[in-house]
Amino acid sequence: MKQYNRIMLGKGGLYADQCRTEGFIGADFGINEDLSKSLPENWREFNKKYIPVLMKANPDKTKVGAGLSCGALWTICKGLQIGDIILSPNGRGEYYVGEITGSYYYISGEILPHRRKVQWYDKTISRQEMTEELRHSTGSIGTCCDVSSYSEEIEKFLTAVAPVKLIATSNEVENPSEFAFEKHLEDFLMKNWKHTELGKKYDIYEDEGELVGEQYQTDTGPIDILAISKDKKTILVIELKKGRASDVVVGQIQRYMGYVKEELLEKGQEVKGLIIGLEADTRLRRALAVCNNIEFCRYQIDFKLIKG
Repeated sequence: MKQYNRIMLGKGGLYADQCRTEGFIGADFGINEDLSKSLPENWREFNKKYIPVLMKANPDKTKVGAGLSCGALWTICKGLQIGDIILSPNGRGEYYVGEITGSYYYISGEILPHRRKVQWYDKTISRQEMTEELRHSTGSIGTCCDVSSYSEEIEKFLTAVAPVKLIATSNEVENPSEFAFEKHLEDFLMKNWKHTELGKKYDIYEDEGELVGEQYQTDTGPIDILAISKDKKTILVIELKKGRASDVVVGQIQRYMGYVKEELLEKGQEVKGLIIGLEADTRLRRALAVCNNIEFCRYQIDFKLIKG
């Protein structure tokens, strides 16, 4: 199945123009070796080998940051397939769009030395023309961001047809209107984190001064928000219910927490979970009754009309 991925080509799209001119995408991360014989099918094997390499070369880098970097490098070098679609911001409010046409190769001593050949399209996509949901996803921090769920909108841009509005098509979604609202709730939390009760105890996870805790990629999907306590002892996995069935969202957050426990926790740390939703139904309360490390938090909508 074709993937659609937002790739940052240097900080802020610094190398986007050069990559488009020379027909490639690439990454660096300070691993100065040809990876042609070191790209397993499973990215977890790659991370297991290269996270220690990154952390040794960058002593200030956390295990979370090193894992994110290794995951992005594996995605570019191996995870993305020939025929997959790439969106890359150029720093001027536009996204270059291209199709991967070649396998991994390494160019020592050049910018973004771990590369893939790309056939770039003449068409660019303006950030202002995107739906708010796609704009939010493509604007997330990190080198790679899977935007395959917006493939229909992206393809319509490429054929000059107006994009469709956000709808919930997954059979896991029981309440489409709640799903749409909570997509905006995630954006609100990110922008107003310091003013929430959560912000008093936790910080959105950062790596080298950049927020990486929104839509943090794991091997079972992206965590909505990944946070860490101010004393660095607890990593918090936050999942917005988004209209999904209670059994689905509980199972999902447990998988994410399992990933954090196995891949990200450092000595002396623990993982906790938090589900945020409009209300907790009986199924959710029953499921959480036996999950001592997962809590539920209800949000409240406050809507006012003020006479002008």
